[in-house]
Amino acid sequence: MDKTLTKANIVEAIYERTGTNRLDAREAVEKLLAIMKNAIKKDHDLLISGFGKFECYDKASRRGRNPQTRETIILPPRKVIVFRLSRKFRSELNPQK
Repeated sequence: MDKTLTKANIVEAIYERTGTNRLDAREAVEKLLAIMKNAIKKDHDLLISGFGKFECYDKASRRGRNPQTRETIILPPRKVIVFRLSRKFRSELNPQK
């Protein structure tokens, strides 16, 4: 059994649950993902209540090392995305016994 939820799986689930055609379901998923990507690209946090929050931040340049040659290199600055699970969803995943 495959444990990865793919975009195609999401489209299929929407198609089955809503009764719309697959093309409309795929377009809806694509539009939603485009909205999410654009928000993150503009340095906005993406909060989905009851699920979690995607945060984008800049990581400064830093020293690194090539493990094969052990040569020291400077890694350039970059953007990093962090996902933080909501408290509600975390408690659903880890119920108190």
